[in-house]
Amino acid sequence: MNKRSKQVRRDAVKLAKANGGYHWGGSFSCTEILIDLYDHILTDDDIFILSKGHGCWCYYVLLREKGYNPKLEGHPSLDPQNGIYATTGSMGHGLPFGIGIALAKKLKKEKGRVFVLMGDGECQEGTTWESILIASKLKLDNLCVIIDYNKIQGSDFLIYHKTISSIYNTAVSNGWYACFDFCKDSYLEENKPKLNIKSTIKGEGVSFMENKPEWHSKWLTDELEQKALEELK
Repeated sequence: MNKRSKQVRRDAVKLAKANGGYHWGGSFSCTEILIDLYDHILTDDDIFILSKGHGCWCYYVLLREKGYNPKLEGHPSLDPQNGIYATTGSMGHGLPFGIGIALAKKLKKEKGRVFVLMGDGECQEGTTWESILIASKLKLDNLCVIIDYNKIQGSDFLIYHKTISSIYNTAVSNGWYACFDFCKDSYLEENKPKLNIKSTIKGEGVSFMENKPEWHSKWLTDELEQKALEELK
């Protein structure tokens, strides 16, 4: 883990703790994905949607670094002026939002892509499967979907392990460009919607959180806060 990743996590701990936040596991599993997007990939023409809205605290840190002032709440609420383009948190909603925005961009011939970051648990929602078919039919080559595959949902390990491989196979068979683990060209493929499945660790970066289902939504005591910050130095 590099200094940048540790810094964003430290800032997220301080920001969340001061504003009643938790959901550390899902926030920390997608930290590197968010950093890669906000530091290297997203342009001024692109739209980003955090479908797994509970993983919002590193997201808020990065938005604030960009000069935005998002409302600090447990799940993001629509606020385009502050970089939030969909209200999320109810699983399975972010991708349908993204499809609507991507389609609107194509119809209006607007520049830019739409990125949607999903959790693996929400891939069991029917809307996810329907969205894969719709995006293919509409030829939404400006849509880029990332799945944070941390293998834990809610308060337990992912029940349906075949869900992710089935999602991958369904996407490929319906004309998507799909790959695992943030392959270099995953956003460059033309004429197809894109799916990138990134294998991650729930709670990564803090030893007592890593791969522990209870840290999906567990409060951080003052003592554990200091321990987390010490590990993230």
